[in-house]
Amino acid sequence: LKAMKRVYWIIAGLLAVAGMAACGKDHTEESFEGFIKPGYFPEPAYHFSTNTVTKEGFELGRKLFYERLLSANNTISCGSCHIQTSAFTHHGHSVSHGIFDRMGTRNSPPVMNLAWNTSFMWDGGIFDLDLQAIAPITNHAEMDETMENVLTKLRNTPPYPSLFSAAFGSSEINTSRFLKALSQFMLMCNSTNSKYDSVMRHEAGKTFTVEEQQGYNLFRQKCNACHREPLFTDNSFRNNGIAISMVNDEGRYSVTQNPGDRYTFKVPSLRNLAYTAPYMHDGRFFTLEAVLDHYSGQVQATPNLDPLLQQGGHPGIVMTAEEKNRIISFLNTLNDRSFILDKKLSEQ
Repeated sequence: LKAMKRVYWIIAGLLAVAGMAACGKDHTEESFEGFIKPGYFPEPAYHFSTNTVTKEGFELGRKLFYERLLSANNTISCGSCHIQTSAFTHHGHSVSHGIFDRMGTRNSPPVMNLAWNTSFMWDGGIFDLDLQAIAPITNHAEMDETMENVLTKLRNTPPYPSLFSAAFGSSEINTSRFLKALSQFMLMCNSTNSKYDSVMRHEAGKTFTVEEQQGYNLFRQKCNACHREPLFTDNSFRNNGIAISMVNDEGRYSVTQNPGDRYTFKVPSLRNLAYTAPYMHDGRFFTLEAVLDHYSGQVQATPNLDPLLQQGGHPGIVMTAEEKNRIISFLNTLNDRSFILDKKLSEQ
């Protein structure tokens, strides 16, 4: 069985490379062993030189991602709030629900294309993927555990010592190895096979419909300044003029204490929106129509409203109802069904 898995891993990588090579020189892929960068994507921000993805490291990270021992009462895993069929978000919840059904204050962001992230969390409070998991594990409302307890439980639970040995050369289970293994799994949670991607790769027979192309043109005029292709985020933090939430979440200001960062939040990717509702940092909007209605007529003129939303004499983005429909048609080309059904990323 192990031999078959290894063959699958190798073949999957070769097929991906071959598929991209067939699209021409402009789409040459770059590989960090198990991780493969599409040729039309920018260079990753992640430091692969310190943590190259291997088959054994990925498989250990996948098991840890779905491991409930990471929570204080052994009931909550990373996968509890980052569900694959919802593009690794917590579908149906405005804000995350953790241990003992405690409610958080923010909507669970997707685990998706993280190799290109320059910061993590809605407020950018974490700057390295290898540190990301500590936050939910130790958060009172999420997993409410300590790293020391997690490592002790793993050391005393087969087959973890042997899995760490396979991934790192010895059975020692420490914080660094634990976090790097989780990173290896999350680095492989990549969405690059939507219709949009097929069109960008110039695959035979793959083109936008007339309405999708019109939506794409409108998107580039009205949305692309913040949601930049092909990741559909620029990783910046912006005040988008939404009403202050009941918990008065001040966003990035809580990290930087810079008044200019008050109520700014990270620009999210627009990939897989069909699976990730509700939207915004607090999950206040349940449909894409509601999101676009906000930008066209409900943006509040706060003191540090993003300048891009202050053009044309009034706050927001001018859009007609028909333009909104066309933009949504384009946004639907960013949905990647293969990503949410990829068995390699599922709990084994």
